[in-house]
Amino acid sequence: MQVFFVTHPEVVIDPAVPVPRWRLSPAGIAAMRRFSLEPALRGVEAIWSSTEAKSIEAAGILAAERGIGLSVHAGLGENDRSATGYLPKAEFEALADRFFAEPERSIRGWERAVDAQARVVVAVRDILQGHGGRGDLALVSHGGVGTLLLCHLLGEPISRRHDQPAQGNLFRFDPASWRVLEGWRPLG
Repeated sequence: MQVFFVTHPEVVIDPAVPVPRWRLSPAGIAAMRRFSLEPALRGVEAIWSSTEAKSIEAAGILAAERGIGLSVHAGLGENDRSATGYLPKAEFEALADRFFAEPERSIRGWERAVDAQARVVVAVRDILQGHGGRGDLALVSHGGVGTLLLCHLLGEPISRRHDQPAQGNLFRFDPASWRVLEGWRPLG
């Protein structure tokens, strides 16, 4: 058994819409459709998503290709940034840099990185326990969540140096040993 941690691809950025309700862009939908055909996913028997629209939409594409349902877990959600809401790209990236560089601090009211990481690890353990080792598993979530989980799996401090290179990537790990099998790579 292996776990595929998948991040949603490109989204439609709309400052008038709350970030958790953003949807995949046409390019993001196309990327997920291509990825859903990847032969390595044939063993996926369960798909979990965060509660955000873009992740549910991405997970839904994977689930539809497999003819299975999907489940959601709030613990897979991106770090809580509701204190600032939408931010222009440059300002967001600067705050994200600080989020990872100062994991014990709340940056402008954001959830602390250490708290987000603990939440994500508990969520993944909860999902794995319920899954019971039957077939491969796909977790569809967000880049920041993946970075925090990857740092934990590698046994390294929280750092943005383990961040995905762009939206729409995946890594794989062995849930029995919590060993990374493959680092970040694009969906396709």
